[in-house]
Amino acid sequence: MVVEVSPILSTVAQELRLSEADLIRQGVRALVERQLLQVQAQVLEINGKYHVSSVAEIEARYQNGTLEESGSWRDYQRLDHLEFERDRLYGLLEALA
Repeated sequence: MVVEVSPILSTVAQELRLSEADLIRQGVRALVERQLLQVQAQVLEINGKYHVSSVAEIEARYQNGTLEESGSWRDYQRLDHLEFERDRLYGLLEALA
């Protein structure tokens, strides 16, 4: 499916009384914010499951023996990735400001 972007952008921008640049900027920002909310929800889910606030806290619990690696290793890796993704998305939001 091929879509001509310019006419669509022009129409939407006119209807919303925005410039095309502002429309694109706001659209990109909304997309990044939505992705950030999804990532934050997943982070909170894992944090709640293990009663921690970060991947560093899971690591500390591994080291002091209060958390078994065998049942939580995948969540640890997932949380590490999600925290990286969250920071990347925050960086994108700052760049869009």
